[in-house]
Amino acid sequence: MIIETQELPPIGTNAIALLDTERKECVVIDAPADAFEWASGLAERYGCRIVALVLTHGHWDHMLDGWKFVQQGIKTYGHAEDRILFGEPSRMANFAIPGLELKPVEIDEWVAQGHKLELLGRQLEVRHVPGHCPGNVMLYSEDEAAAFVGDAIFAGSIGRYDLPGGDFAVLEKSIREQIYSLPDATTIYPGHGPTTTVVAEKQSNPFVRP
Repeated sequence: MIIETQELPPIGTNAIALLDTERKECVVIDAPADAFEWASGLAERYGCRIVALVLTHGHWDHMLDGWKFVQQGIKTYGHAEDRILFGEPSRMANFAIPGLELKPVEIDEWVAQGHKLELLGRQLEVRHVPGHCPGNVMLYSEDEAAAFVGDAIFAGSIGRYDLPGGDFAVLEKSIREQIYSLPDATTIYPGHGPTTTVVAEKQSNPFVRP
């Protein structure tokens, strides 16, 4: 599996593409602005088609381009705890950049803790990691030793918990139980900033200790 990442506007949110050139399929994780154009060009370059979009959570910067994927009939996944954010993104206008058009994203399948998504001929395990917001999920690929965590944790930091629905105690519990329980060598792909590893965060993250 090929993993490609791209930091996209307007506030440096990471879009991630998982590609299997044998199956000629691509799965996209998160859809900041310009994600559809980026992912479409990437899929074409690798000779793949986009078969799914997984939104790690419903905050505006992760779903700005989501409606474009939906418009093309691409199956879209999200957690029901963020149902209102996906369906009524205008609720986030006070926390977004003024002037942005926030369009709703229709979710085709709701995911939950323990779900195993069959994508790219592999299993991606869903883990619910609330605290940044109620519906934040991560996808874990045991085969690739990779975890795509949304805004739960970053390299040397953690997601904000001062926005509506955020809670530090809940986030701390999520990180300890769902992320720090992964194998130490697991690569963490966060929603912002560079990759890190489970062991690096367990050893040095100043906000959440194991």
